[in-house]
Amino acid sequence: MMELPKRAQELIDQLGLLPHPEGGFYKETYRSETTIQGSERQLMTSIYFLLTGENYSRFHRITSDEAWYFHEGNTLLVHTIEGETHTAHHLGLANEAGEQPFLLVKGGTIFGSEVLGREGYALVSCAVAPGFDFADFELFTAQDLLPLYPQHKEIILKMT
Repeated sequence: MMELPKRAQELIDQLGLLPHPEGGFYKETYRSETTIQGSERQLMTSIYFLLTGENYSRFHRITSDEAWYFHEGNTLLVHTIEGETHTAHHLGLANEAGEQPFLLVKGGTIFGSEVLGREGYALVSCAVAPGFDFADFELFTAQDLLPLYPQHKEIILKMT
């Protein structure tokens, strides 16, 4: 395992980030006290999420919409599979290079992310509404996705 970039390690320590099951590091920063009428589900949750160039967020899916906000570091590629289409969204601050500081991933979308640059890192915040619950979290293997999306074999093998 490579040593983490110095700034990434500082952020992990300063923000109290922990390893995330899908890859990277996270910390929940907000969980709404308000719940959806007739359920125990919070209206919204939010996390810090940090990835380094040596790891990635494996393909997964949740039922809620997830808003991504870029804070600092290298470009973060957020890969989505919607229907027959694979898209690599460039999350970052270099608008002139086609990056965007915000991305909305709609609920039910298969997605994962990776940092551009093996020695880099990216810090983002993710807000989920209705609020995130691990009961809604589905992590995929290549065996799950390849029969459904054989045309995306290369990215599926990379992100599972």
